Amino acid sequence: MADLKTTYMGIPLESPLVVAASSISGMVNRVKKAEEAGAGALVIRSLFEEQILFDGLQLQEALDVGRDSYSEALSYFPQIQHGQAAEHLMWVEKTRAAVKMPLIASLNAVSKGTWTTYARQLEGTGVNGLELNVYAVAADPTRQGAEIEKELYEIVEAVKAEVKIPVAVKLSPFYTSTANVAAELDRRGANALVLFNRFLQPDIDLEAESLHSEMVLSTPEEIKLPLRWIALLHGRIRADLAVTTGVHSGLDAAKALLAGATVVQTAAALLKNGIPYLSSMLRQLEGWMQERGYAHLEDFRGKLSQKNALDPTAFERAQYVRLLMSQK
Repeated sequence: MADLKTTYMGIPLESPLVVAASSISGMVNRVKKAEEAGAGALVIRSLFEEQILFDGLQLQEALDVGRDSYSEALSYFPQIQHGQAAEHLMWVEKTRAAVKMPLIASLNAVSKGTWTTYARQLEGTGVNGLELNVYAVAADPTRQGAEIEKELYEIVEAVKAEVKIPVAVKLSPFYTSTANVAAELDRRGANALVLFNRFLQPDIDLEAESLHSEMVLSTPEEIKLPLRWIALLHGRIRADLAVTTGVHSGLDAAKALLAGATVVQTAAALLKNGIPYLSSMLRQLEGWMQERGYAHLEDFRGKLSQKNALDPTAFERAQYVRLLMSQK
């Protein structure tokens, strides 16, 4: 039988299939099912600072109702304050106590100070690692790309200085030079890079003439973008690499590993097919390995990365030009 054990950010995993941050981590019984199905690890749904701020404002608005009419009654009650991240932290602790598999916290903050504060608090829950969910739309036309990248590097360095657990950075594919950003993050101590953050795009409802947003799950076709960048980066940076978009089968996982991924993250496939489907994905991966005589993941990891591929240009523009010229 094929050996699927691996190591991610120095954390031993029983398999390279990691449950990505999603609603699956919202209930302990779902997390247990993922562990039973063979998940190597699970990324807990992100702690969003923006949501905490929004909830805090809503609470304050509710407390202010009638303040002017009954101001003398305010002294009857203790002062109520929003609990900030306390509820999320208690949930992470509860999940940590319920399972043995590695858990990775996810964090999306706004300012450098809150990145470090929440990172330290999440570390205190007993998680094995931390994934920085750098989810932001650079819509300010006055901010230059170098400024945005510098802010990213400073956040990563600040968090790394604050916590002892390994830190992964979940990136978007929209940097001017993705390879350079990856190399800089590697140089500044990121233990892993997760490719790529999938932005949810608003649509327009023509009937209501309003913006409309909905959760659209990924498709297998979407693996091609992270697959390409994993293959380009493998062997050129020290940080581990994770694919997190478009992994819908064990064969997709095999593709990612051939490109050079350390692990693959999946969520859409489990939301579509149920958490036990993870076992089927693992069996597919094992079956593919056995057919080709691979006993361990390291036997083929990175075999088709640009560094090792027989046709390195396949990952660059030369292949694109050849494909266009071949069309009749």
